[in-house]
Amino acid sequence: MNRRAPNIVVLIADDHRYESLGCNGNGEVETPNLDALARRGVAFDGAHCQGGMHPAVCVPSRASFLTGRNIFASAVDPTGDDYEASAFAIPASLETFPERLRAQGYVTHAIGKWHNDKEAFARSFTSGDRLMFGGMSDHDRVPLRRHDPAGQFPDADIYFEDGLSTDLFRDSALDFLRKRSPDQPYCLYVAFTAPHDPRTPPDAYARTGDSVSLPANFLPIHPFDNGEMLVRDELLEAFPRPPYAVRQHIADYYGMIAHLDAAVGDILKALGDNSDEGNTIVVYTADHGLALGQHGLMGKQNLYEHSLHIPLIIAGPGLPHGQRLPHLVWHADTSATLLELAGCAPDPMAEGLSLLPIMNDAEAGWRDSFAAAYRFSQRMIRDSRYKLVRYIDQDALGRGPYRADNTPSRGSHTEQLFDLAADPGETINLAALPAYAAHRDRLSQALDAWQRSVGDPLLAAEEQAAR
Repeated sequence: MNRRAPNIVVLIADDHRYESLGCNGNGEVETPNLDALARRGVAFDGAHCQGGMHPAVCVPSRASFLTGRNIFASAVDPTGDDYEASAFAIPASLETFPERLRAQGYVTHAIGKWHNDKEAFARSFTSGDRLMFGGMSDHDRVPLRRHDPAGQFPDADIYFEDGLSTDLFRDSALDFLRKRSPDQPYCLYVAFTAPHDPRTPPDAYARTGDSVSLPANFLPIHPFDNGEMLVRDELLEAFPRPPYAVRQHIADYYGMIAHLDAAVGDILKALGDNSDEGNTIVVYTADHGLALGQHGLMGKQNLYEHSLHIPLIIAGPGLPHGQRLPHLVWHADTSATLLELAGCAPDPMAEGLSLLPIMNDAEAGWRDSFAAAYRFSQRMIRDSRYKLVRYIDQDALGRGPYRADNTPSRGSHTEQLFDLAADPGETINLAALPAYAAHRDRLSQALDAWQRSVGDPLLAAEEQAAR
């Protein structure tokens, strides 16, 4: 292959929401290295994840990123009864973007979290180090695995090391960059577990709750049952939410992000030190966001912007510097862009669009809406200004359990319509106001069309419940 094909470094965080970056307007979190990366690249202000059909939203989000497909297609048997187990596997029929890069002659090297199946990992990566198969762990006791060329990764091989997850994964990335061959392009995929809970920043980054503000849309409790009120994440703090406790959650979250930012800075410095920076595409993104007290919620099992809106920064040779784009983009667009930058033919099964046209011309045509889902209880669609959220009655649907006590969560028929330009915190529901009926109807029809186009399993569940 062409020796001048660009290297690719993908840095993906766990739970890092869009608003918690200095370059995105947050003056309370310290992210100087990511801010600098945005100044020498392109920041996408409309980047989102698509939600998921599993409470661990990282699973479908990462599967969508890896395969370029929607959250229903990127999971095995999305309509089966054993959805909890099947959601972790990427179908063998879908190629991941590292798999396609590998076929193109890239060294594909993975570090850190892998919350999908081992088979997909084995075909995607030529090598790896300090791998964690699973969703979360204590940051000072990460169940690690070495790369297994056979792709088996038996549980008996799990080991532990002293140190915090962010530092361990950073060190593995630095080690790879020291040893990489200058004669073969590489894709380095570093999946951090920060700033996911348990949020335990090192002492140098620890903060107190009085150093941060409560979000403007803080509520002690969510105003209605959204169909997922007692999932694990929501039980991380008492009901109603104590303001002082929420502040401490946010302070710990910001401390984890600042520590992560320092690790990113070390990796970026290493690219410069070994002269790779001039021929390396760097991507920083996250699987999804997090509530942390907004709307009375703590987790990501909802379709508000704090949980769907994610950071996305892409920098590298030939790309614009200091550009910010408002377009509605999602994980599948990121992987499509990386494949085009690497000179790979487009994946005929992928649903994402390369971002290069809008990087080169912000006025280029683009999608005018974006939709997302959460399990069988919530659906959302938005355009550049308005956003519609539907909540599905779980009793009427005959599904469950969604609660921690294994009883069905009722949910509701509630709809929300927000004007994101006037109300970015999503606090004023306009759905019942006649003046906004045209926006509600337009978005409702677009959401129906999206559900049909992607084969949303909710449609089949509703048909069955109606019989």
